[in-house]
Amino acid sequence: MGLPGVTAAHSIWVCVRTCVANLIMRGSKVQISKPNAAEIRHARSQNPKLRERELATKLGVSEAEFVAAWCGQLVQRLKVDMDAIFGGLETVGEVMALTRNESAVHEKIGVYTDYHGSPHASMMLGGEIDTRMFPKHFVHGFAVSKETENGTKHSLQFFDASGEATHKIHARAATDLDQWKRLTESLLHEDQSTRFDGAAISETQSHPAPQTVAQDLRRRWERMTDTHQFVMILKKLGLSRHQAVTTISDEFAWPIYPDGVAAMLRHAANDGLPIMCFVGSRGCIQIHSGPIKNIKPMGPWLNIMDRTFHLHLRMDHIAEAWAVRKPTDKGHVTSIEAYDQQGNLIIQFFGKRIEGQDEREGWRFIVENLPRTTNTYAA
Repeated sequence: MGLPGVTAAHSIWVCVRTCVANLIMRGSKVQISKPNAAEIRHARSQNPKLRERELATKLGVSEAEFVAAWCGQLVQRLKVDMDAIFGGLETVGEVMALTRNESAVHEKIGVYTDYHGSPHASMMLGGEIDTRMFPKHFVHGFAVSKETENGTKHSLQFFDASGEATHKIHARAATDLDQWKRLTESLLHEDQSTRFDGAAISETQSHPAPQTVAQDLRRRWERMTDTHQFVMILKKLGLSRHQAVTTISDEFAWPIYPDGVAAMLRHAANDGLPIMCFVGSRGCIQIHSGPIKNIKPMGPWLNIMDRTFHLHLRMDHIAEAWAVRKPTDKGHVTSIEAYDQQGNLIIQFFGKRIEGQDEREGWRFIVENLPRTTNTYAA
């Protein structure tokens, strides 16, 4: 029984302090060891309502390390065979695909169909579930069962080398659980221990590009004939996406107020305008294509709750928003991009285009009439 007045946060602190923080004295340095699997499970039992991702952060472990603590119980470690996993998911029927970063959660309900595998970039091109996946960041995989008040919930969860989530698949009421079980059993790893070996992944910081690079960027940008060429331009010049949009002239990218993102979504919903919404983790980009309807703000979150598409976006995490224009052989394509304080891309929007045609005038009108800021982020 918990002590009166002890909050969940305080309970975690007590757990970490008494069960987790084993102090090791080395000269003048003090190191605090990470919690072991038993201590992670104990912390979960003391904080049953806290989300796993949030609790893992409070305990100082990665989400994958948190999940691995239940191997041999409610969790099974999987071999990460992209072709076997994503080529076989169609057999389980309807599921929910989830890709997220720190500031946006993108959920699509449908069937995994039309898989195209590649060692460098794999794709799902189904009618509802549309992803671009980068296999080198699908390092750890788990089949997870979670007991809830509404029964057992099943999911497949994949993580990068550091233990950060790249992509998750959640079973639904319509999912064929017999096929789900066959698929997971065919992927079982020989190692079912609670051990987790993570590796740090270095992050790059966004800085203004040198003037010579800026000139080269403009030459290459204005000669684009396809938006997919943009990634190759970034790679060639050694630029991040944020560096590029903050460096190029306002003919091709201009800053808008962060709340312009919400304004755009409301206009698109009111006009029935089909859009494309991209959210990415380190290893996966997930895409929604179509109209949006039910926009529901809740605290700092802006939520879209449609039948097959859910979006949860932390508006307070948007430090910069940009309207971006790229040339193509069918006219230019306009997007809205939101970045966090570190220059990481949170979310990206396009108007849904008809193949072989210029972008919709309604979309272009909305983007080009969103209020521009008087500040320049590139300064």
